[in-house]
Amino acid sequence: MVSKPLIGVTTYLDPAKWGVWEMPAALLPAGYPRLVQAAGGLAAMLPPDDQSAAEAAVSRLDGLVIAGGPDVEPVRYDADPHPRTGPPARARDAWELALIRAALAAGTPLLGICRGMQLLNVALGGTLVQHLDGHVEEVGVFGTHAVKPVPGTLYASIVPESTQVPTYHHQAVDRLAPSLAPSAHAEDGTVEAVELPGDAGWVLGVQWHPEMGTDVRVMTALVEASGS
Repeated sequence: MVSKPLIGVTTYLDPAKWGVWEMPAALLPAGYPRLVQAAGGLAAMLPPDDQSAAEAAVSRLDGLVIAGGPDVEPVRYDADPHPRTGPPARARDAWELALIRAALAAGTPLLGICRGMQLLNVALGGTLVQHLDGHVEEVGVFGTHAVKPVPGTLYASIVPESTQVPTYHHQAVDRLAPSLAPSAHAEDGTVEAVELPGDAGWVLGVQWHPEMGTDVRVMTALVEASGS
């Protein structure tokens, strides 16, 4: 039997209630593991941990997904907080930044989703727009919009045509990190995907939420890269 690539997915660490219990919990929307499974991988949850454990965690994985979640604390990119920026998730920021750096150092295939793409940009020296008016019109409801690939990029090789994608975000890339290249845009010019070009390994970030849709091509590409 051919073993399936093990894909780590980062999680929230928040209060939760289920059955008779109400306590802190490591949380991950079910769409993430379902998407990994549909793409042919095995999903492993990675709740926030001490950043010193990141290298050991990545060494046990075939691929890594930095999931969506709360706003990145602006101090991470030397900015003052905007009034619309959400409360910090410092433990998660530290853990996921450490995971990103460990994955880049090890050459482990890496996919950033929404916050994950933004954090990838921050980890490599970029900055964020802290609030985009009109990008989250209804709280807790995903919308859709068109994303157009940049020809010749990794993303374009995976999804060569313009597509409608599930989206929910109010922040975006501002100054792109020097080592990253844009690989897709929204109609208004917002950077919707980024990647490390050249021989830097399989590294891709997408601003939208593929786990909320039916298109598995991006995750399938990650799983395939993780199994090679």
